[in-house]
Parts: sequence; C-alpha cells; structure tokens
Amino acid sequence: MKVIEIKDLVKKYDDNIAVDNINLNIEEGEIYGILGPNGAGKSTTISIVCSLLHPTFGEVKILGENIKKNALKVKKHLGLVPQSIAVYSDFTAYENVKFFGELYGLRGSQLKESIEKALEFTGLLEVKNKRAKEFSGGMLRRLNIACAIIHNPKILIMDEPTVGIDPQSRNHIIQAVKELNKRGTTIVYTTHYMEEAEALCSKIAIIDKGKIIVEGSKEELKDIVSDKRILNIGINDIYKVNIEALKNIEGVLDISIDNNNLIITSSKEVNNLDKIIKIVCDQELKITDLGFNEVTLETVFLSLTGKKLRD
Repeated sequence: MKVIEIKDLVKKYDDNIAVDNINLNIEEGEIYGILGPNGAGKSTTISIVCSLLHPTFGEVKILGENIKKNALKVKKHLGLVPQSIAVYSDFTAYENVKFFGELYGLRGSQLKESIEKALEFTGLLEVKNKRAKEFSGGMLRRLNIACAIIHNPKILIMDEPTVGIDPQSRNHIIQAVKELNKRGTTIVYTTHYMEEAEALCSKIAIIDKGKIIVEGSKEELKDIVSDKRILNIGINDIYKVNIEALKNIEGVLDISIDNNNLIITSSKEVNNLDKIIKIVCDQELKITDLGFNEVTLETVFLSLTGKKLRD
C-alpha cells in the first residue's frame, strides 16, 4: 500500500527552483531514505509533505488523501521530527511532550499514558522534570522525537534527526528508528550521513539540486557502479593535472576533483592504471595518496554527482 504519493512536485522561490519535478511513492512499512547534501531540496520536500509549505506545482497524497484538500485529516497520521529543535526551552521534558499530545487531541489517562511511553521510549523518563534548556544536544534531539511520536503516528518523518550530536545519542536514535519501524511505523528519513542510510533504509532516493538522480534499494544503487571502479589519487597540486589527457585514456568514464583528490571513474574491463599514473608523474606532480574506493552509497553518489555527499 502506498502511504505517500508525490507527483510532479515543484517548488520555486522567484528564479530559484528548490524542488524540481520530484516523483516518489513510499510504501507502508518502509524506512525510506532521502539522501542529499545541504541545499539539495530534502527539507523543502518534507515541508511540503507536512503541509508546512505549499508547492508551486504538483500533488502530494498521504494515505490516499490529497494534502491540499484534507490537511487536518492527514496531519493526525503524521509525526514530524524537524531538523531544527522544536521544543520549549523553559518547559520540562514532560510539559513539552504533554503540549504536543494535547495538540493532537489526547486527553486524560490516554494523554498521561502516552507521555510516559514516549519519554520511556526515548530514554528521557528519568529526566522528565528537567527543563529542556538543561538538556544536551543529543537529549534535545530525543525530546524532539518524543514530541513527534506522542500520538502514535502511522508515518514518521525525520529530517536530519542526528545533526550535530554525539555518537552515543546518534546510536540511540538509530536504534529507536529501527524499533519504531518494527512496530509498524512507516519512516521517511532524510540525511546526509551515508552510514545512517546504509544501516537503516530499505529504499533510498538520492537527490541533488532539487532533482531525484536515482532511486532503489541499497543493492540496486550499488549495482549502478558494479561495472566501474573509482580511483582516488591524492595530488599535491591538483589544478596542474592535465585533465584532458586523462579523459582521453581508454576506459576513463568520468573525472572530478574533491579538495586535493582526483576521483577517476573507469570501466572495470579496462586496465588503465599505469597510463593514469604516467600522465600524473610526467607532470612532476607528487602523489600523496592512491587507492580504489570500496563500493558504498558514497561511491554511488560520487559516481553520479562528481562530488562527495558532505562537501
């Protein structure tokens, strides 16, 4: 069953196109990852899905309902963990979760029970009477999640939920995502951390400059570069490299520069390493690093966009 359907979605700000004709279908029970660098259009897309922004063009359906026509009905089934911390600093953890529970119409014993469950799930029950302003960054991120799941939503949207936190808190959140999904929650997870997508997502869309470049399972995405190899060469003076000469070598498919690294994508069927090294050495450049990149989601992103996810 499709729980989110996005069709021909466009969002423009004057001459700037933040979302450029995106089409997505997210199935019930998935952890659907949306990967892309900062400014790729991830958060804008999420804001439209949650009815926080209106699209310039296109249509979004949640659980079969058009969000333009039935926004209030749809929002009852959505939980949002925004990229920015969205809690009241002078409220305690309990008061924050209570506030959001009341917004979703919870009252009485149901509200109290839901607050306790949300705080326990996020590991905050023991500090429920502490004010949010006393929390660490990781604790605030977990409180964000507690506020988003208080009403037991069918769909949880998490926009960069682990930005700027310590490894222990990141691990806690990742485990929480897995557990929520086991309980039947469909999760949309935006990130620019490839390792999180590797660990969590059943399906992934890579987005860059407002467009979806590719979509599929981790295995399907990695298959895109299965017939290629990516050579990483560190060079002391990268901009003196004769790029045109390298492009003319048989088997070379693409060349990009990442800081002081030359990234060369080649066909696996052609053995051209000696020719590549010769051109670099003929220019009397110093090689500081040399190796083939392992095939990961980062490799796929690099191959498709010519840059790393976290530039």
